[in-house]
Amino acid sequence: MIGTDAVPGGPVTSEQIRDLQKALGRQLAHWRKAAGMTQAALARRTAYSRSSVANVEIGRNAITRGFWERADRELRAQGSLVDAFDTLQELVAMLQRHRAWLAEHERLLRHQAAVPTKPPPGLMITTPACACTVAIARWGEREVLALREALRLSLGAFAERLRVPPSVVATWEDRRQLEPPNLMMQAALDDLLKLADQDTRTRFARILQMPPMRSTGHPGRPHIGRPATAAPLHHSEGPQATR
Repeated sequence: MIGTDAVPGGPVTSEQIRDLQKALGRQLAHWRKAAGMTQAALARRTAYSRSSVANVEIGRNAITRGFWERADRELRAQGSLVDAFDTLQELVAMLQRHRAWLAEHERLLRHQAAVPTKPPPGLMITTPACACTVAIARWGEREVLALREALRLSLGAFAERLRVPPSVVATWEDRRQLEPPNLMMQAALDDLLKLADQDTRTRFARILQMPPMRSTGHPGRPHIGRPATAAPLHHSEGPQATR
């Protein structure tokens, strides 16, 4: 059987997708043989060619969902073939999203290298109005919420900007969850802040100075979104503020 536990630890790889596709093909062959049916017979019953069935069984082609629905019904697999196919497709989509995020991350890095940005490396943010400096040593619930509020983005729009599901951002902003962004996402948040305009960076620093607040991006969930505050800020000539 194919399950998400077949891909432990981190994003699925192309090699793992190929292995899972072969496993799906072996699963089809097992059910076909158990039903005492030849490849040609299954092809006739599913309205596909025998060569298509043969290619699926050796993992060369996952074919359409319609095939798996018909094959599952004809072989009386009780939904196991369709479920396995759907799981494989979810993993393929996961791989595609991960590749898209990496491409966007690389684009941001190239932009950063080509266009000098302020503040300089180290994420030192100086706001002219208050002459204070903030250094983000580690992104947590407070800093993530402050950045989203400063960018004036909804939960969904902020998640789309980072190429992650909205539920991931909600977890970051939940004070009850001790799950800060991983190192890759910490870098993505760094880039998002670096590429923000001066007004956004000024708002970000000021929001971190505000009293505890709750986000409006989680209606009906009062425990989420607290607070957009950080450790006391220091003036630019003093030590850097850390979380």
